[in-house]
Amino acid sequence: MIQIFNIVNINMTKKKIGILRGGIGNNYRSSLQKGGEIILFISENLADKYKVIDILIDKQGNWHIGGVPVVPIDLIHKVDVFWNTAHPSFSNILDSLAIPNIGNSSFYSSLQNSKNLLREHLKQIDVQMPRAVILPLYQKDFDGPRERYAIKKAKEIHKKFSAPWIVKSFTEDSNMGIHLAKTFNELVSSIEDGAKHEKSILVEEFIAGKIASIHSASGFRGEDIYTFPLGNTFGNFSLDEKEKLAGLVKDLHRHLDAKHYLKSDFVLTPRGKVYLLEINCIPDLKLDSHFSQVCESVGAKMHHVIEHIIERV
Repeated sequence: MIQIFNIVNINMTKKKIGILRGGIGNNYRSSLQKGGEIILFISENLADKYKVIDILIDKQGNWHIGGVPVVPIDLIHKVDVFWNTAHPSFSNILDSLAIPNIGNSSFYSSLQNSKNLLREHLKQIDVQMPRAVILPLYQKDFDGPRERYAIKKAKEIHKKFSAPWIVKSFTEDSNMGIHLAKTFNELVSSIEDGAKHEKSILVEEFIAGKIASIHSASGFRGEDIYTFPLGNTFGNFSLDEKEKLAGLVKDLHRHLDAKHYLKSDFVLTPRGKVYLLEINCIPDLKLDSHFSQVCESVGAKMHHVIEHIIERV
């Protein structure tokens, strides 16, 4: 009887974590995927401590558990903490109900979704970004004949910055490939490919140099902002370069108000200039991910960091 009671007691002390995924906006599919990866990871690695509740938000903003509609206020006593991979507005709803949650502020989300806003904001800490142009979804009324569209846009881009260019979909949930265009004709072909996929297109200046991805976590191992080592990178970095990047990451983490976790992708040019390429607030939890490798390099496991993030909230 004592053993049975202990088992029941252990189960009752499990924290219930609700994973919000889907939602409004352009990242519906990517949110479904990222939320699903978090659900799977916690279920496989932290099932002794957390019970996962999958909360789907449809494109109209309605919440569902197991296919049954639910309103946020009904979850106050059913979920201990939320992890929001959907639109930041849902974190605002949880904040208004004083429900602990892992998620981004609207400010961070606006910077992540707007290269121009992010570029302007980063001038305050002297971090540069590659020049970029966003081509909205092709519309005949505004863009003219379809057969002339790619050439017209390629000429506009060529006037702003020269080759080579990186051409890719502006939204995450797209089947469009990533193109490196070294000539004007290749730029035209790359834009044409984006137009065929009926997506907005991001054309970015290609910066040659050494690529580095650095992960940082708030409060991990007693540090205000803990930066993980570079791990496997494209190019050898000197000690001074590593220290320079680590310092930039801490400034970036604070400046962007990254509440829990941040991955920052940089390129360091031969002349020592640092350009920020991408930011991401949700770790890649695959077993062979770069995040997994850097955790291992400091004697940690990914689930140690995820547990820290959850408990810190």
